[in-house]
Amino acid sequence: PIEHRFFPHVTRACEGVVFDSVETVKTLISRTSTSKGLTTIVHILDKIYETGRKYAADFKEIMCILFDTHLPKWNYRAIPQE
Repeated sequence: PIEHRFFPHVTRACEGVVFDSVETVKTLISRTSTSKGLTTIVHILDKIYETGRKYAADFKEIMCILFDTHLPKWNYRAIPQE
């Protein structure tokens, strides 16, 4: 995840650059910093995730799903019940 206050700085660092590889993006983002000294640590997730995977039948019963108020379709949290 990227700290929301850092988005403008990352955007500025990537302006006008063609993303020809993941390494290019990693380099650009890792060089980004603010005048106050905020810097980045970049980790590339190279795991291949399975698409179309179905959830367990009892998932909705055992997990509390909290949807975001602004973008509920995309932002939600699944919290396991104790």
